[in-house]
Amino acid sequence: MPEDQNVADTAVAKNRKRPWRAVALLAVGLVLVGGLAGYLRYFATFRFWVPPPVGSGPAGPDVPREPFARVWSSEPIVLLGIGDSVTAGFGASRGLSYFERLAENPPGEFPDMEGICLSAVLPQLKSVNLSISGSDSIQHLDEQIANLPPFPGDTRGIVVVTTGGNDLIHWYGRGEPQEGAMYGASLEQAQPWIANFRVRLSAMMDGLDQAFPGGVQIFLATIYDPSDEVGDPAAAGLPPWPDLLAVHAAYNSVIREVAEQRDNVHVVDMREAFLGHGVHCVQWWREHYDQSDPHYWYYGNLEDPNDRGYDAIRRLFLLKMIEVVPMWLAKEGG
Repeated sequence: MPEDQNVADTAVAKNRKRPWRAVALLAVGLVLVGGLAGYLRYFATFRFWVPPPVGSGPAGPDVPREPFARVWSSEPIVLLGIGDSVTAGFGASRGLSYFERLAENPPGEFPDMEGICLSAVLPQLKSVNLSISGSDSIQHLDEQIANLPPFPGDTRGIVVVTTGGNDLIHWYGRGEPQEGAMYGASLEQAQPWIANFRVRLSAMMDGLDQAFPGGVQIFLATIYDPSDEVGDPAAAGLPPWPDLLAVHAAYNSVIREVAEQRDNVHVVDMREAFLGHGVHCVQWWREHYDQSDPHYWYYGNLEDPNDRGYDAIRRLFLLKMIEVVPMWLAKEGG
C-alpha cells in the first residue's frame, strides 16, 4: 500500500503541473503559428510575387516652384534620353515615365508639380529618347551613342542617362556570369568587367560631348537596390548572390568617379532615394524603413519603377537640373 500510495501521489503531482505545461505549449504554439503566418505572407508576397503595397499620391522629394516661374532659355534645347528600361519607361502608365514627366506635365498632374517641367521653362524644347528596354551599357555605347550624329551648333543638350543596371542583373543566374550579364559573379570575378565599365562609361560621356557641339549637361543616375541594402535576392525568389552588394557598390562607385572627372556630368542618386521602397518596404525594423511612405516603388518585374517610382525619379532629376541648367544657360547666353 505505501508503494501504491507513492505512485498515486506522484501521478497527482504530475497532473498539477500539466496546466502550466499546457500554457507553455500553447504559448509556443502561438509563436509558431504567428511565425508561420508571417512567413507565409512573406512567401506569398515575394516568392509568388504578390506586390507589396504601392500607396498612392506623390512620391519622392518636393521640388521648389520658384525656379520654374521664369523662362530659362528661348534657344533650341534637346532633352535626350540614353540607357535602359528605366529611361525607356517600362512599367509606367501612359505618359507617366520619368522622361515624359520631365518634358511636360501629364494630364491629372499632382497639384504640387503643376507647371514644374522643362517645357514650362524651355519653350523650344525637343525630346528625343533613344533608350531601349533590356539594354546594357555595352549597347548604350555601341548602339545609342557611337552612331549619334551631332546636333546643330545652336542646339544645347540636356541628357539623362540610366546605365549599368542590366549589366548586374542579367540573366538572373540562369547562366554563368559574364560581362553584360553578371548576376552571381564574385567581386573578384567581376573586377575586369568593372574596369571595362569605367572605360566604357567615360567613352559614353565623350560621345555625348561630341554630339552637342553647342554644349551639353549630362545627368547620370546611380543604380538602385531593390533589396533595400539587405542583399538578399532570394526574398524576391531569385538565386542567391553573396557578392551582390559589393559588385553593385563597385558599379555605383564607377558612376561617381566618372562624373567627378567632368564638370558637365552630374550624379542623380536614385540608389539613395529608393532605399526603403524595395522588397522590404513594409518591414519597420529595417534601417531604411520610411515611416512617411512605407511603400513599394518598383514594378512587378523588380527591375523597373512603378508610376510612383517614376514620379520620384523625375523629381530627383529636376532637383539636380535646377542646380545646374538655369545658370549654365544664362552663362552661355541662352
